Amino acid sequence: MNTSTAAAPTAAVTEDKRRRPFVRLLETPEVGVVAACVVVFVALALDKSSFAGAVNLQGMGFDLAQYGLIAIGESLVILTGGIDLSVGALLGTSVILMSWFDVRAGLPPVVAILLTLLIAGAVGLVHGLAVTRLKMAPFVVTLVTYTVAQGVTLAITSGTSITGIGGTFSDLGQTYVAQVPLSLILFVVVALVAWFFLERTYAGRQVYAVGGNPEAARLAGIRGDRRVVSMYVTSSLLSAFAGILVLGRMGVGSASGVGVGWELSAIAAAVIGGVSLVGGQGRIIGIVAGTILLELINNGLTSLQINPNYTDIVLGCVLGLAITADRLRARSIARRG
Repeated sequence: MNTSTAAAPTAAVTEDKRRRPFVRLLETPEVGVVAACVVVFVALALDKSSFAGAVNLQGMGFDLAQYGLIAIGESLVILTGGIDLSVGALLGTSVILMSWFDVRAGLPPVVAILLTLLIAGAVGLVHGLAVTRLKMAPFVVTLVTYTVAQGVTLAITSGTSITGIGGTFSDLGQTYVAQVPLSLILFVVVALVAWFFLERTYAGRQVYAVGGNPEAARLAGIRGDRRVVSMYVTSSLLSAFAGILVLGRMGVGSASGVGVGWELSAIAAAVIGGVSLVGGQGRIIGIVAGTILLELINNGLTSLQINPNYTDIVLGCVLGLAITADRLRARSIARRG
């Protein structure tokens, strides 16, 4: 009798251990967005045969790299509890700066790229110091940069495009490796580095700690200010890096439309991928999946010849649903806690 009684709880515990990983998997926010990517892709491929064609997939790869880089940078800032509204405008300004350095100043493309990255890094440093030392709201600080960056772009170009860009940019922005866009490969490398940093390093765990509970992180001896500043610098650098790919793909320093509104797509990709707007929650796999889902929707609407005016409406609705889901998930976690 004792043996039978002891066996029952043991069997129950074993069964619970078997179920628990599956339950945890279903509860992760990344599962939903990954499943959504699969469903949307299959539906569009069945409805429009050209959607899954090599040419269209390659075009999506270029777009994914551009949006994905700034989405990762944006997400790193959001994980600390902040926000960066300047990523799109800074990308556009980086395109113009590299064009101006290369064509007007006559500098080699590599030097133009390095100078632009240096300027972008300095902008991120200013953001981080303003937020940590001056205690300014991230929304206000980056909104100022958003406005200034757009003004700088127009001031440099007077509204006209800069032509005659060096071939180095096109090599980066238009090259294929085994039919895969080089820019997409670079994006995957950045995503893997970001994943390793957040998931496998002590500094990455500190980023989560600072975003989740700044006071507890401070009491634990974590230098939160350093982590916040470094994430703002990284975000700005990734915006400039994305600008390199954009310039290489266009082959001209355009002063109109480049990067405009991209910050909203970056925030949407982060939130859709499970990054909490209050900080401290989110993973790279979700961010990448969120970016892919947005690209599938955007490209799908174009493939289906839907009026472009409706694209922003659809993306706005998707963002609204993602934010609502984020708040509901936060409430659920709070109740369980």
